[in-house]
Amino acid sequence: MIHLENVIVRYPRADANAVSGVSLDAARGAITAVVGPNGSGKSTLVRALIGRVAITGGAIRVDDTDVSTIARDALARRVAVVTQREELAFPLHVADYVALGRFPHLGVWRSATERDRRAIDNAMDMTGVIVFADRRVDSLSGGEWQRVRFARALAQGGDALVLDEPTAFLDVAHEMMVFELLHRLSRAGQAVLLVSHQLNLVARFADHMVLLHHGTVAAAGTPATVMRADVLERVYEWPLVVTRDPAVGAPALVPLRR
Repeated sequence: MIHLENVIVRYPRADANAVSGVSLDAARGAITAVVGPNGSGKSTLVRALIGRVAITGGAIRVDDTDVSTIARDALARRVAVVTQREELAFPLHVADYVALGRFPHLGVWRSATERDRRAIDNAMDMTGVIVFADRRVDSLSGGEWQRVRFARALAQGGDALVLDEPTAFLDVAHEMMVFELLHRLSRAGQAVLLVSHQLNLVARFADHMVLLHHGTVAAAGTPATVMRADVLERVYEWPLVVTRDPAVGAPALVPLRR
């Protein structure tokens, strides 16, 4: 579904590439997780996918089409994205903000149909934000705002969902809610491309992991392949052990004290 092939990104006036030759596939029906330390290039890949930064080498494709040739509204109908940061020019009510997810389908002049309203309500219900649909977004906590942004992406629909740190500011229950929902969406056929620092949750839910280090791929494969102490210690530069999650048997990272 989403294919990155030898992608290179260098920011203006930077001394080195932010991303150097990264390749990955985010397939339909699976969760693909991109992990790595701060500054390893994870968010840069998301920005490159949506055209916020230009790539200086390689290619990014949705199915077999280069994203640079896809109109922004057409891309938005196929791929919904939750970026790491977002600032609104003026506050909206939650329901109105979630409804923005339908804009690529409606354009400027068309009115929302029953299908659009159903998509909006379903998205708010799935993320648990329908209870404050009439509140202004500037009255929300950080975790509530994050869930509202997730709801907007779900209302948008499409074949792929790309999320950059979707569980930031969330408590344990809502972190699990997000990952469980992503699991259900992937099993229903969506491609889920996830950027996250939550290695242990990623190891529970991801089908494929890509570990970045200084803009390159340090390891890729199943969680069992990537979640190895020798690999993670080198990348994160901190002593740790990898054990097994007692609930599901997935690999789990435990950082050690120095």
